[in-house]
Amino acid sequence: MSWTDLQTSLRSEGYVASDDLAVALQLALSLGRPLLLEGAAGVGKTEVARTLAAARDTRLIRLQCYEGLDAAQALYEWNYQRQLLTIRAAAEGGETGKTVEARIFSREFLLERPLLAAITQEVPPVLLIDEIDRADEEFEAFLLELLAEYQVTIPELGTIHATSRPIVILTSNGTRDLSDALRRRCLYTYVEYPDRATELAILKARCRDVEDRLAAQVVGFVQKLREEDLEKVPGVAEMLDFAAALMGLGIADLTADPAVLQATLTTLLKTQSDQAQITPEVAARIAGRAA
Repeated sequence: MSWTDLQTSLRSEGYVASDDLAVALQLALSLGRPLLLEGAAGVGKTEVARTLAAARDTRLIRLQCYEGLDAAQALYEWNYQRQLLTIRAAAEGGETGKTVEARIFSREFLLERPLLAAITQEVPPVLLIDEIDRADEEFEAFLLELLAEYQVTIPELGTIHATSRPIVILTSNGTRDLSDALRRRCLYTYVEYPDRATELAILKARCRDVEDRLAAQVVGFVQKLREEDLEKVPGVAEMLDFAAALMGLGIADLTADPAVLQATLTTLLKTQSDQAQITPEVAARIAGRAA
C-alpha cells in the first residue's frame, strides 16, 4: 500500500490526512517504527489512531497517560484475589511450597494492561499511547524496552516477546519536553491545525448533510476565531460540534441571528474568560468576515 492509498483509506473512514501525515504513517507501517505525533490539543492526533485501526480492521488499544502512571496500570498486575483463593484452596488440600508459588505466578493469574495486551495479540493492533507528555519521565524510561525491542520483562515470568508487532502511535500536546531517548526510537511529525480546504473536507466527510454555504461559514468562522487571543483554541472536534449544533437548530446562515450564534459558541469556547472575550459584537464581526 502506498501513502496515497493509505490516505484514501483513512478518508473513507472520515479522516482527512495531510500529505505529510499520510507519508509519516506509511513510513511507520513499512519500517515497523513507533510514530510520535506532536501538536496542539484538538488537531486530531488521537483520531489518527482510531481511524487507522478502523481502516485496517484491527483492534485499537489505548493507554491514556497521566501523572503518576506506573507499570501496574500500564503493563500488568497480578490477580491478587484469585491468587489468595488458590493459596487457601491449596493449603486446605495439603499443598504448599514452590508448586503453589509457581502456579499463582503463571500467565493464568496475570491481568494484562494495555502495553502487555498490545504485544500478545495474534493480529497486530494499533497501540495508542495518548498524551505521553502527561506521564512522568520515569514512565518514559520504562517505555524504552517496549519501543526498542517489543518485549517486556516480568520478574516472576521473565521476558515476554511480542506475538505480533503492534502499530504504535504516541501523541503529545507539548506540555513538557520529551526525552531524547524516546524521540530517537520514534518517527516524528508535527500535526498543525488543518487549512481551510482540509477542514472543509473534514466537515463534509463527518457531516454529509451540511449545506455548502453553512459549511463554508462554519469553517471560516472557526478559523478566524483561532486567530483571537484565546485561552483554549477550538479544535476540529469543536468545529464539528459547532456545525452539528447549528444544523440541529435549523440555522442555514451564520449571520442571520446573532443571539443564536452567541448561544452556540458554547461548543467552541470552553473557558469563562474566552466566553467573556468573544462578545456578541465580536462574534458577529467574525461571522461577517467568514461569510
